[in-house]
Amino acid sequence: MQTTIKIALFLLTLCACGLSTANAQPPTTPPHPFILTPDKLLHYVETFNKNDQELYRQHIPNAAAAQFLQNNIPLLDCPDKDIEQTYYFRWWTYRKHIRQTPDGFIITEFLPQVSWSGKHNSINCAAGHHLYEGRWLHDPKFLDGYSNFWFRKGGEPRRYSFWAADSYYARWLVNQDQTRLVSFLPDLVKNFERWDKERRDPNGLYWQNDGQDGMEVSIGGSGYRATINSYMYGDATAIARIADLAGKPDLAATYRGKAADIKRRLQEKLWDPKAQFFKVSPRGEVRLADVRELHGLTPWYFNLPDPQYGVAWKQVMDPHGFYAAFGPTTAEQRHPKFAVAYKGHECQWNGPSWPYSTAVTLTAMANVLNNYEQTDITPRDYLDLLTIYAKSHRLKRDDGQVVPWIDENLNPLTGDWLSRTLLRQRKQQPLERGKDYNHSTFCDLVITGLIGLRPRADDTIEVHPLVPPDTWDYFCLDNVLYHGRIITILYDKTGERYGKGKGLRVFADGKQIAEAEKLQRVTGRVGGNRGEGER
Repeated sequence: MQTTIKIALFLLTLCACGLSTANAQPPTTPPHPFILTPDKLLHYVETFNKNDQELYRQHIPNAAAAQFLQNNIPLLDCPDKDIEQTYYFRWWTYRKHIRQTPDGFIITEFLPQVSWSGKHNSINCAAGHHLYEGRWLHDPKFLDGYSNFWFRKGGEPRRYSFWAADSYYARWLVNQDQTRLVSFLPDLVKNFERWDKERRDPNGLYWQNDGQDGMEVSIGGSGYRATINSYMYGDATAIARIADLAGKPDLAATYRGKAADIKRRLQEKLWDPKAQFFKVSPRGEVRLADVRELHGLTPWYFNLPDPQYGVAWKQVMDPHGFYAAFGPTTAEQRHPKFAVAYKGHECQWNGPSWPYSTAVTLTAMANVLNNYEQTDITPRDYLDLLTIYAKSHRLKRDDGQVVPWIDENLNPLTGDWLSRTLLRQRKQQPLERGKDYNHSTFCDLVITGLIGLRPRADDTIEVHPLVPPDTWDYFCLDNVLYHGRIITILYDKTGERYGKGKGLRVFADGKQIAEAEKLQRVTGRVGGNRGEGER
């Protein structure tokens, strides 16, 4: 009754203000959470709206945010309020970046117009992040339009580095729209061929300027970077899988061969055995840069490296490496050129913490913890870094009020939004350029990493929470649209919070399909019997 009253009051408020709810489009599958109610979501949205200066409105204004999010996103309940608040805050900000254009829907990176963007203020640098995050929205039309835009409506998919095929395939792992995915196969092949022609040298490695990698003023600089070579490996692997779906085995075999070749060359030529890390190699020189940079962990985003290279992950939790109070840092802190500078270019990648790279690192870290036998990192490390990341989403305003915030880059030692501080000091326009910056993921890290829903191509649901044992007494992720079903994942130590029994449980459309007494990997089949991990 309380929820119904809140929703009714919300809709009456919209009408009283003369605002239409038409912008908040209904999902193709009506949401029907099994355990959680939208009360918590509505409370968070009310608070976010109250504290927000809505400078740049796009398709879904703040007034329509609650209805849109209630219709579209998975709901989260957990004891860590920093993670929980940031989860809802990032969905609230992602919604701001849905832009309707004459060429269909796109997802923006900046809300205000910036001079280095393309058509409709589009920038492909973080488009892979946009697709990974947005694949959990119930209504598919926003990412359908965005996917069309890059190859068919005037987008520029090679202006910056972009793992296009991989992110399109990652979305299919959630929504299973095979017809749409396969329709992009010619576009993705052509895009790969253009990268081959424009950015691959005779040594078999791809090169990129650090600025076009979205990582300007880096210590390692431009050249053969682990980033672009990993993206090309990911795209080759994804194209092979899409070709399998399209019934083109010869094309699939060709691209598996390309992926194997990229992997071999990256491991042979970009690995520094002394530093035990992947590094940049300048074009035209037979040497590696003398610095470890966070992007050297990008290969694990695509499960590329062989097991022996996992030692590189020791740097993530090392305070002389990348670990910091508001990190991880983008360059190792022991390096003499490590800097957190309040002068020069406002977007430096020589030390500050960037959510873009933090998101890549945490996605890669979850892959290591799920797909590799290793002892270099633990689920507790993942939770530690995710908690740091969540707590970094804060801004202390001039009046002393602390509000949720996401911007460009951070001082990893203090949490100050560094670019914002510099731009304000210089009185540069547009106003609050980086506010609500859409250059990273967070919600996908909670869903696929922390709670552990691992998207798969088959009809098996795999769940492997990275919540360390004896850390949380409960959590619930509900209203997850996955393979056309509403998935609910919960852990209840006593069985009293959710009333569904003790332990870890997974439901599809309200039917239990997997369970375990403790936090561990479980699997289940939609519409099938209980899976692995059952008692």
